[in-house]
Amino acid sequence: MSDTLCAISPGDRFAQAQMDRLLEAEGIRRDRCLDYSCGIFDENEVLIATGSCFASTLRCLAVSQEHQGEGLLNRIIGHLVEVQLTRGNTHLFLYTKAGSAKFMTSLGFYEIARAGNDLVFMENRRNGFCSYCAALQKKRVEADRIAAIVMNANPFTLGHRYLVQQASEENDVVHLFLLSEEAGPIPHAVRRRLAEEGTAEFPNVVLHESGPYMISSATFPSYFLKDSDTVIRTQAALDLTVFSRIAQCLGIQRRYVGEETSSHVTALYNEIMAARLPVLGMDCHIVPRLRADGGIISASTVRQAIHDGRVEDIRRLVPESTYRYFTSPQAEAVRAAIRNTPDVIHY
Repeated sequence: MSDTLCAISPGDRFAQAQMDRLLEAEGIRRDRCLDYSCGIFDENEVLIATGSCFASTLRCLAVSQEHQGEGLLNRIIGHLVEVQLTRGNTHLFLYTKAGSAKFMTSLGFYEIARAGNDLVFMENRRNGFCSYCAALQKKRVEADRIAAIVMNANPFTLGHRYLVQQASEENDVVHLFLLSEEAGPIPHAVRRRLAEEGTAEFPNVVLHESGPYMISSATFPSYFLKDSDTVIRTQAALDLTVFSRIAQCLGIQRRYVGEETSSHVTALYNEIMAARLPVLGMDCHIVPRLRADGGIISASTVRQAIHDGRVEDIRRLVPESTYRYFTSPQAEAVRAAIRNTPDVIHY
């Protein structure tokens, strides 16, 4: 029997339909975030194995029950790794069911963390996460009260500043982790610059890159899980397991988060965090959101105002440094990117 391994293009409806059926048969839903897919087809053009990429992750890996044990998954992963290398991605990640983790280890992936028996987070570097933690530990500052904040700051608002201020006033050291992932129309470099400028008045704040180890909605796989709340709970469990190891490196005792009143996802995440962090030896401080003109201040509101051409309206919502940037000629490309993004609310 001969078979063929090839790319599956988004426009190939026949192959795409086969991929959906194969994934479904293996208990996997197609992930909404895929930027490359491939498959192995038998001599009758039937899809018998498939896999995909998104950014630096491998995902949606499946082999037909009739063909398991034939080495097809090895070929799929080998091909996807080659694709990633041609893109310049050498540090790769995947999420797999707990029962498959041992097999993935034989293919050169190493466990970072797991969420019970549901999911395992892996990378292709034996000491990748350990090296990240070692680098963080060099920034450790011994103090009585040490806190952490994790934020996207997309962009940095007065709400973000208020959260940082509360943590800064109540602690000796605050480790602020800025999500490194590129997601949405505001580049990471801009988000970092505005966060740096917006927190410059707080000398006890230490800014860190999250790197690839703090899980975001764009990189977390929903395809193993049955419903949205299960996705959120599993993501939170995995994220907090990773975070607890980072916290040990820096001596973090508490984490500050903003109160959530409008997003079910964030509200549930906060609820899980409030219950789980004490088990992991940390306090969870949920800070009421800062309000302006009767409503909460949010990055979504800022992006929407820029999208609608109402840049002047953001002045009451952001620090002077953020306002100065978005009203400058330097920000024209970013303003245009926001205007050209259909939905600027959910980033």
